[in-house]
Amino acid sequence: MKNELWVKMGFIFSKSMNENMKSQQEFMLMNARLQLERQLMMQNEMRERQMAMQIAWSREFLKYFGTFFGIAAVSLTAGAIKKKKPAFLLPIVPLGFVLTYQYDMGYGTLIQRMKGEAENILETEKSKLQLPKGMITFENLEKARREQSKFFIDK
Repeated sequence: MKNELWVKMGFIFSKSMNENMKSQQEFMLMNARLQLERQLMMQNEMRERQMAMQIAWSREFLKYFGTFFGIAAVSLTAGAIKKKKPAFLLPIVPLGFVLTYQYDMGYGTLIQRMKGEAENILETEKSKLQLPKGMITFENLEKARREQSKFFIDK
């Protein structure tokens, strides 16, 4: 009778422990998922802020470069007319390309075109994106860490 009681109590205790372990595992899984979602959101927020800074930089640069280009274009045109040398107008061509690029980056569709091209590369040219020696693994990192470690902990 005493042994029978121990078996029943052990079964109940074991069943309760299994349920607790299962709920703990579910909680840990949910927590890991929540942490991953937050991490992804944070990375995306940082990416968006960096892109906004890049666009803002292009717009700010465009103001200064546009002013420089305008003054240079007027001066070079006046010099070409005054000296009767059309060669003075040649620098306007490359400067015009730079001005157009910066305008397209700051206010045009350059970023959308770059995004489209990046998506195309991801879909059709995957092999160009592979890292040398393949993806980094935990084992590779641990091996490198152990080789570089100045301490003799877990070597």
